[in-house]
Amino acid sequence: MTGVLVRRSNQTLLEVNFVACQLFALATAFWFRIYLHPGKTSPQVRHAFATILGIYFVIFCFGWYSVHLFVLVLLCYGVMVTASVSNVHRYSFYVAMGYLTICHISRIYIFHYGILTTDFSGPLMIVTQKITSLAFQVHDGLGRRAEDLSAEQHRLAIKVKPSLLEYLSYLLNFMSVVAGPCNNFKDYVAFIEGRHIHMKLLEVNWKQEGFHGLPEPSPNGAVIRKLYIALGSLFFFLTLTKSFPITCLGDDWFVHQANFPTRLCYLYIVMQAAKPKYYFAWTLADAVNNAAGFGFSGVDKNGNFHWDLLSNLNIWKIEIILENLKTPVVEGLSKPGKGKAKVSSGFFLNEAVCYERVPWYPTVLTFVLSALWHGVYPGYYFTFLTGVPVTLAARVIRTNYRHYFLSSKPLKLIYDVVTWAVTQLAVSYTAAPFVMLAVEPTISLYKSMYFYLHIVSLLILLFLPIKPQAHTQKQPQSLNSVHKKKAD
Repeated sequence: MTGVLVRRSNQTLLEVNFVACQLFALATAFWFRIYLHPGKTSPQVRHAFATILGIYFVIFCFGWYSVHLFVLVLLCYGVMVTASVSNVHRYSFYVAMGYLTICHISRIYIFHYGILTTDFSGPLMIVTQKITSLAFQVHDGLGRRAEDLSAEQHRLAIKVKPSLLEYLSYLLNFMSVVAGPCNNFKDYVAFIEGRHIHMKLLEVNWKQEGFHGLPEPSPNGAVIRKLYIALGSLFFFLTLTKSFPITCLGDDWFVHQANFPTRLCYLYIVMQAAKPKYYFAWTLADAVNNAAGFGFSGVDKNGNFHWDLLSNLNIWKIEIILENLKTPVVEGLSKPGKGKAKVSSGFFLNEAVCYERVPWYPTVLTFVLSALWHGVYPGYYFTFLTGVPVTLAARVIRTNYRHYFLSSKPLKLIYDVVTWAVTQLAVSYTAAPFVMLAVEPTISLYKSMYFYLHIVSLLILLFLPIKPQAHTQKQPQSLNSVHKKKAD
């Protein structure tokens, strides 16, 4: 009992430290944008300040565990400067993912099984995203022909290996080292050098009467809006999440007494209640980057400025609109929605490292990589391996039946509503092990649900014809992409 109380106390302290760091980072970000503006300060000073403060945050939050972060960063910089351009992406990936996996195993199974009191894996996971993404982009810029790259790969390709200061600043800056989000090296360097916003405005051929040059959009509105969302998420976490903890799914009433429709509804409620703490952390992290002046994504057709380049998530699209109405169910577990806000864990898995690059079985490999990146809890593997047949079955349903509902708005509305409901239930079922973590409660839950989604997905794949997906726009295809579509 004493050990449990100590772990809870330490976990609470970690959460308090996290919030304190992020609030201090938010205040510092405003100061950074105003007083260390690129027009007043050299890039070297901005890089150095962002790095030193980020290192302090990591040490403050995680103590001596932060050594793992620094060891990984220095190891991978050694790989970056010594490896050939033809292999730099492979070696960086193996070293970063290998070190991350060793840390996952040691902190859970060797030193403590369960939720570690000092969980340093979050920053380690973010740094791993950045290290591997950067290595692949260096390989694209120095080791591949331009005609073999997709448009996005060509845009992000890096022609010169980063200096040590640039590398440390990109990986350890105070804006994203604790909670992310992952971002692209070229975007980050452009932000530090003061070219970030102007580059985005030039992309849309900005013209506005009254401006002698390009305007300097203020992020204050976006920051305030995201802080409101973060506060709302915190409120729901302190109320809804506490009322419907994930442990409810193991109660005798749920497993043995409730009927199947009740279990479906209750599972959905519990999984919805598990989301606000993630929404709070990720939205606050977005606000910190925006407050520093980073994250500008462009201008819409109405002339409104947008600051969603680095967004970890869009709650409105996830909960209400659901990109999954346009893309396969639970595809969001491994692939991001298309659009401006693409830099996230989804971008790391989809375009930077795995899905768009592997020649065979990209969906399966992306789900496996996602599970490995998250850690070694069995629940992660239940979630992502369940996601494979569910995603493939959703694609089959979409390609076979969606076109029948496009002839009129009422039919399209019916299709959207039904697929929204099905998607919500499917995501709740698929993601539950991700939160439950252990084997026993996961098996108990799925047995109580009669493994219904597994069975339905397999039946769909067995008995419905698999048709190729329709694409709204033509894109250049490499040999790899052709193989990928056939295998997927």
